[in-house]
Amino acid sequence: MSLQFEKPIDDLEDKIVDMRKYAEEQGMDLYEEIGLLEKRLKRLKKESFENLTRWQRVHVARAAGRPTGLDYIDKIFTNFNELHGDRALGEDPALISGIAEFNDQSVMVLAQQKGRDTKENIHRNFGMMHPSGYRKAIRMFALADKFKLPVITLVDTIGAYPGIAAEERGQALVIAESIQRMSELTVPAITVVIGEGGSGGALAIAVANKVLILENSIYSVISPESCAAILWRDAAEAEKAAEALKLTAKDLLELDIVDRIIEEPLGGAHKDPQAAIDSVAKAIKEELIELNKLDQAELLQQRYERFRKLGKFQEMA
Repeated sequence: MSLQFEKPIDDLEDKIVDMRKYAEEQGMDLYEEIGLLEKRLKRLKKESFENLTRWQRVHVARAAGRPTGLDYIDKIFTNFNELHGDRALGEDPALISGIAEFNDQSVMVLAQQKGRDTKENIHRNFGMMHPSGYRKAIRMFALADKFKLPVITLVDTIGAYPGIAAEERGQALVIAESIQRMSELTVPAITVVIGEGGSGGALAIAVANKVLILENSIYSVISPESCAAILWRDAAEAEKAAEALKLTAKDLLELDIVDRIIEEPLGGAHKDPQAAIDSVAKAIKEELIELNKLDQAELLQQRYERFRKLGKFQEMA
């Protein structure tokens, strides 16, 4: 399903497909005409995606067909062995974790997983983790430290699950514990925001030495809808909230909240998933090579300094 602002692009793509089909059926040479339309299409895509509002980028970050955590695991890593359970309550399908090979090195991978369809979304709880998921993450961090495995996390969640059962089982506490445990890692840690990064639900697996974000992903303390419901008592004001939150990749880089923006294919990752996956793999490889040069003390110090310097202030006269 296309996004509203993509309709002119889709209409032009359909026109090109129809013209190619007609040329083939009639045996006509329409190469020049089709070429002109393709140039126009490329220009339209470039203009559209360069000038997206923050609210439109929220929609792109949530677009159907955008690669999920599992897609990245399947395409980027080899010999992935999934590890289940928190050793206390049970398994949380919203977080996929395990040991894999990347660039001839063993790594620990954690990925928040939304569903590709309604059935999987229900099974994965729309990527919203329960306390058992965060306890599982803590277990993975401990294993990574024990076996000296670099940690790579893929963030894609609107936030931690806010249900009563989750709160009764210590949701806030276990998120804090996950943040603390990840901050203490003695191995390199890289986080990539591949879709949505929502509040503490995302931060709990994002206390990394390097935080990367895809061009059309978002990362914020709260979703625009929830922010609007609190500030204006109307979720319909989400567009206004998105502007105020400054949640786009460009905003976050300017605020030093992320370290690097990973370019997406023209039209967004949902239009060319493999190209997006290749870009993420390249970025992770480059960052991991640099982090592998640091010893344990340097990794801890770099991560400490990175998060201590977050935020900007202005002195009043």
